[in-house]
Amino acid sequence: MATAHTTAHGHDHGHHGAHHGEGAHGSVKSYIVGFVLSVILTAIPFGLVMSGALPAGTAIPVCFGLGIVQIVVHLVYFLHMNSSSARSWNMAAFLFTLLIVAILVVGSWWVMLHLNANMMPGAMPME
Repeated sequence: MATAHTTAHGHDHGHHGAHHGEGAHGSVKSYIVGFVLSVILTAIPFGLVMSGALPAGTAIPVCFGLGIVQIVVHLVYFLHMNSSSARSWNMAAFLFTLLIVAILVVGSWWVMLHLNANMMPGAMPME
């Protein structure tokens, strides 16, 4: 007789986390490390911009680089993206998402850069 936790194919999913994916979630220590790194990687660019310690030509690439590092920290410590074979589908889905986002960003940028050339001649203001 089937219980509330037994599915039609006879497997009990009531205690699913007890035996599947025990390494799937990080420890409290790893979450704290990720949080501290995220706060530091947010505070550094904020401090650089607010104090004016770097000229704008240098501050922008530094902030951009620290933003990339923060993305990696979030992926590793909070989304648990690593190179283990058990997570290969997660990595494939993530890379596909990156491809789609890159196509959207580059395509939008290209359209905006060439917007003036693509306008109809009649829409241009006459002097």
